[in-house]
Amino acid sequence: MSRAEDSHPNRPDEPAGFAPDTGDMSPEEFRRFGHEAIDWIADYLSHPERHPVLAQVEPGELRSRLPASPPRAGEPMSEILADVQRLVVPALTHWNHPSFFAYFATSASAPGILGELLSAAFDAKAMLWRTSPASTELEEVALDWLRQLMGLPADFGGVIYDTASVATMHAVAAAREALGLRVREEGMSGRADLPLLRLYASEQSHSSVEKALIALGLGQRSLRKVPADAGFRMDTAALSRLVAEDREAGALPFCVVATVGTTSTTSVDPVPEIADVCEREGLWLHVDAAYAGSAAVVPEMRHVLAGCERADSLVTNPHKWLFTPFDLSALYCRRLDVLRRAFTLTPEYLRAPEAGEVRNGSDYGVQLGRRFRALKLWMILRYFGQEGLAARLREHCRLAAEFARWVAESPDWELLAPVPFSVVCFRARRGTERGPDEGGAASLDALNERLMHAVNATGEIFISHTKLNDVFTLRLAVGNIRTTERHVRRAWELLNEKLRELSG
Repeated sequence: MSRAEDSHPNRPDEPAGFAPDTGDMSPEEFRRFGHEAIDWIADYLSHPERHPVLAQVEPGELRSRLPASPPRAGEPMSEILADVQRLVVPALTHWNHPSFFAYFATSASAPGILGELLSAAFDAKAMLWRTSPASTELEEVALDWLRQLMGLPADFGGVIYDTASVATMHAVAAAREALGLRVREEGMSGRADLPLLRLYASEQSHSSVEKALIALGLGQRSLRKVPADAGFRMDTAALSRLVAEDREAGALPFCVVATVGTTSTTSVDPVPEIADVCEREGLWLHVDAAYAGSAAVVPEMRHVLAGCERADSLVTNPHKWLFTPFDLSALYCRRLDVLRRAFTLTPEYLRAPEAGEVRNGSDYGVQLGRRFRALKLWMILRYFGQEGLAARLREHCRLAAEFARWVAESPDWELLAPVPFSVVCFRARRGTERGPDEGGAASLDALNERLMHAVNATGEIFISHTKLNDVFTLRLAVGNIRTTERHVRRAWELLNEKLRELSG
């Protein structure tokens, strides 16, 4: 029986005077199991369809198969790796599966995985330039390369965070700092001199915007959700009206968050018009391009960032659609001095002689220690190059357009939103052979929800949903580096098979 299922793991007491090993795994053992692990990963990535894409386990199933207490003595790495394959892998939802079509389909490319491996080996903490010069300077280089690939202006400086949620929180903090209200020094609580600060974002914006306000002490009431138009884009006329209303009521508008690639539909807010409002009203403009910012790497799609050169800050996530292992989010900011002013704090033990000559990463956020994330991005950009990345993104958009065409041409299905990138929003409808839908909208919603669960239960594909205009909406997202037309076609076949079963 392996350690993982042994409910009484402790070994007999060692003899008196026993001295435990205080060293690391030997280089020979590390080399042996390292080769085994790399071989396993290579096989896993080359045959991802051998596993169900959605974990086929019940809640608590893995936990019940693991010991309730840690081992007293060390265990052989061979047993540990065996239990990873035997117990952990079946309990994974496989984001690297080419038929993972849920949420925003992501994937870790091989060069990125190698970069992550090296980063773990170096174990650098990039809080100061001197604690990791390579990490600090490679971050500047990799982000500048990405900036150029996306067509952003040269005055945009970049900082790497873990996720867009954290990057957005820092951008909002910078927007608040730019007001000059001395919130950094005096805080917000107990101050009668502070008005209600207002931030504006589309009703289709990501929940991270609201969470940023919660974390920064501004509160949910600081958020004004701007209505969206028929294409799920921010209504700029409504934005102008809300700003005017708030000023009249004594509130202080300070920030607008526009979205390039909304979470539900990947719609693109009219950034040029929003930038006009921000310039007229003196508001910080932050652009959430976490998903669709990567599309600007494709030369003919660079227009998706039109107007973003006028933003104060912009976030994009290479871990979403640039094949970078999670996590790596890039925040670009035209006013890095304001971001630094919001967070820099240097205790005596962090003072260094080169402080005035270099950029210290810890000055730009709440974290002190920072991972060497830039290495994997730099390796990916070098390995694929702009042409390689663009070709892959272009193909994902083609596959999504093909799937959307199948939906549009079928009497059993309908599109519920435009398809500007590689995400398709759709649903099953009545279909001529099934007659009228006697249950109305609720019945159709229930049918689509059952359909989603039915196809996901097969383990062949994994799709997710949203609600658009209160309608239950299926989403198919293409974004995995290993997804081909065969996988997308199989998803279409499976959806139709399950629809026939549920409607028969």
